[in-house]
Amino acid sequence: MDRRLWMLSVLAAAALPEYGVSRPARKIARVGVLWHAGSEAEEAQFLAALRQGLLDFELIEGRNLVLQNRFPAEQYERFNALAAELVALNVDVLVAVTPPAALAAQRATQTLPIVFVLVPDPVGLKLVQTLAHPGGNMTGLSQIGLDIMGKQLELLLQVVPRRARVGILANPGNGEVHRHYVDAINEAAGSLGIAVGPVEMANTPDAIEAAFASYGRNRVGGVMVLPDGLFFNERRRVAQLALMSRLPSIFLPVQYVEAGGLLSFGPDLASIFRRAGYYVSKILQGVKPGELPVELPTRYTLAINLQTAKQLGVVIPQAVLLRADLTV
Repeated sequence: MDRRLWMLSVLAAAALPEYGVSRPARKIARVGVLWHAGSEAEEAQFLAALRQGLLDFELIEGRNLVLQNRFPAEQYERFNALAAELVALNVDVLVAVTPPAALAAQRATQTLPIVFVLVPDPVGLKLVQTLAHPGGNMTGLSQIGLDIMGKQLELLLQVVPRRARVGILANPGNGEVHRHYVDAINEAAGSLGIAVGPVEMANTPDAIEAAFASYGRNRVGGVMVLPDGLFFNERRRVAQLALMSRLPSIFLPVQYVEAGGLLSFGPDLASIFRRAGYYVSKILQGVKPGELPVELPTRYTLAINLQTAKQLGVVIPQAVLLRADLTV
């Protein structure tokens, strides 16, 4: 055989598939997600953002990714059980949404990589050693620095009646985190020379209604609603109760203003969920969670519901209007 023809035949044979020879399949990543709401529908906006964030790093469900979603429905006793369930499934990464999920995940495992999302003050909660060097098996994204509570208080004071008391809505089920928030608000109030309170506790929709009734009895002039999964799920009810009680209100995410709340000042939550894809991707590539710095938001959005302001008879100062990123 001509040497040239012989070489071509060898190259052609090498290009053919090797039948009967097993090749290692591409690893399918298994990512567990411990949410806070009760269903995929309730988390649709943020689940879509998380999926997009994973897609940014070529992690695609049905191809090389399996998502194991768990929904505790804000029933705090279920966080621990569902975190343990995901650990038992031996997922590659556990994404924990909100502080109760992160704390439950920490209790469930000290070795499996955990990425937390929407957790304020992760150092104060003892989830990480420092923001720059988390150490251990946890890292992630915080949606807030505690100093934002003072900025929210200052904004609210610009629209409530002079010398009015400012009430706080907290959730006892999220008590460890909300205590940090209340301390930050009291510190800011002290520097402004005012007193805040009462702090009303609510861990059910009916308890939220009772809290607003108490504000009326205590002649509260405005209310700060602390970041919480229950309050977020019930944001339309919360916004309506504030309106019915004639109370200017301020919240963290813009979704409250879209639901009828007066003011919000906080980061874009969807972008935080999308950014979680970066952390998951890095960990799947072999980077240890403790080597990935915790990220804080770099930009906050001020939103105002002008229709709600009109219904409340509140005049938004021009200086605040000019600062607004969004008005509805």
